[in-house]
Amino acid sequence: MPGAITVRPWREDDDLRLLEVWPAPESPQAAAFRAALRPDDDAPWSRTVVAEDSGIPVAAGTVYESPLHPRRLWLWVEVAPDRRGEGIGRMLLERLRELAAQAPSGVRALRTKVAPGSPGERFARAAGLETAQVSRVVRVDAGALPPLPLREHADGTPAQSVEDLATGSVELTRVLWDFYRAVHRWDEPADLPVGRVNRMFLSDAAHAFGAVVLRDGVGPGERGRISAFAVSYRPVELDEVSGAAAADGEPEDAPAHIMLGWAPGEAAAGRALEQLLSLVAHHHPVQFQVDEAMDPLTAVVENLLAAGVAAVVETDVVLAEPAGT
Repeated sequence: MPGAITVRPWREDDDLRLLEVWPAPESPQAAAFRAALRPDDDAPWSRTVVAEDSGIPVAAGTVYESPLHPRRLWLWVEVAPDRRGEGIGRMLLERLRELAAQAPSGVRALRTKVAPGSPGERFARAAGLETAQVSRVVRVDAGALPPLPLREHADGTPAQSVEDLATGSVELTRVLWDFYRAVHRWDEPADLPVGRVNRMFLSDAAHAFGAVVLRDGVGPGERGRISAFAVSYRPVELDEVSGAAAADGEPEDAPAHIMLGWAPGEAAAGRALEQLLSLVAHHHPVQFQVDEAMDPLTAVVENLLAAGVAAVVETDVVLAEPAGT
C-alpha cells in the first residue's frame, strides 16, 4: 500500500470529491450508506473518516448508532474500485473500530447490510461479521391473488372487515410495533414510546401516506381486532423529482411500496395476509420486504413465486457481530 495514504475526519466537500473516483452505487445498500457519510455528530453518535492518497480522497467509511436498534453500530466502508485490494479498506476499518470504542453508549458490536456476492459482503466476512438476517424485496403482480372472501358468522353477518385506517392511529402503531419487535428478535429494538414509533414508521417524515387493515372478531357492536395490515409508502426517490418529471408521475406498472405485517399471535396470519394482499394488489402491483423471521409471509411469498406471479427484486444480507462484543 502506498505510504502516502492518510486517514482523516470527513469534510463537507468530500462527497463531491469521492464521486470523482467512485462509480454509481453498486447496490441499493451502497446508495443508502453513502447518504450516511457526514461530519461527526453526537446526536445520534456517528463518525466518518476518509482515506486520501497524496491529498486525493479514494475511500471513506462510517460507523454510527441506531436509535431503533441500539445493540450494534452500523458500519460501512467503500473504496474506489481501482484501489481495492491494497489494504485501504482494512486501514479504515481499524480506525473505525478505534472510534467505535469511544461511542458513549458503550456499544462496540458492528453490523452492515450488503448485496449477496458483492465486494462489501466479502470485505465484511473477512472482518469477522457473520450472517444475521436475509431479506428480500418482492414485487407481486396486480391480480396475483384472486379476491378472497371475508369470513362470516353462521347467520351470515360479517366476522371480518377491511378498513382504511389513519396512519396516526395508536391502535395501528401498537400492532405494527409488536410485529416489528417480533420479527427482529435477532437485533432487539429499543424500548420506544408509541409516539416515537409512529414518527418512525407512520408519519409524513417516514413517507407513509395510507394504511389498510383486516379486522377479525367483528360482530354486532364489535369493531374487531387488527389481524393484518398494509402501510403504503411514497418512494423516497419521488421526492427528488421536480418540474415536468414530477408531473408525469411513476410508470403505470410501477409497484406501490408497502409494509405488510400481522398481529403477533394471530393463529390464521397466513390466511389474513393472503386476504389483505389480494385486496391491495387487486388492480396495481405492490412491492414489500420479507425477512427470514416472517414465517407466515414467507409461506405466502413462496407460493406466489412458484406460481410465477411474484418476483424477487432485491436481496439483502445483514452481517453482524454478536451483541456485546
